[in-house]
Amino acid sequence: MSLFAALFMAALLVTLIYGVMVYNSLVTVKHNVSKAWANIDVLLKQRHDEIPKLVEVCRQYRQFEQATLQKVIEARSHVFAASQQQNMPALAQAETHLRAGLANLFAVAEAYPDLKTNERFSSLQTRISALENAIADRREFYNESVNINNVRIEQFPDVVVARMFDFPPRELLEFQAADKADVDVKQLFAA
Repeated sequence: MSLFAALFMAALLVTLIYGVMVYNSLVTVKHNVSKAWANIDVLLKQRHDEIPKLVEVCRQYRQFEQATLQKVIEARSHVFAASQQQNMPALAQAETHLRAGLANLFAVAEAYPDLKTNERFSSLQTRISALENAIADRREFYNESVNINNVRIEQFPDVVVARMFDFPPRELLEFQAADKADVDVKQLFAA
């Protein structure tokens, strides 16, 4: 075997080993995105299960605004559908509507002293608020995982392996600007 052939074989072996390392690294990044999404999905499902309980407690107060409850129920179903499809733009929009509906529900509940002092209502309100905070934390982790994935599949030489094995970019979960803005409490009470 000539020196040139030996060098060529060594270079080919090094390239192959490097390609395998890049591929395995991209697989890890891809699965981290999936894991981050699974964490959000679990929290969305937990909140999905709590909202009907909250609505039912509110319905027990006959005079409670039914339109407010209906908006929360509709928004909940939109979040669930978008979550099942992993449609990030639709989920972001549905989340914005659900959060606004819940904020409105909690604001309207302030006008009902009996409801505010109801232990079950208070417990559900605390639980849903805790889930909202956890979802926000997990959304940040998910978006960071997506960003790492998207950067890696665009960087050279990873882009070569990513295109060869079809590693697609993933979408960030970004909420609308209205969801990030401070809540106008006066407007909520006027609704």
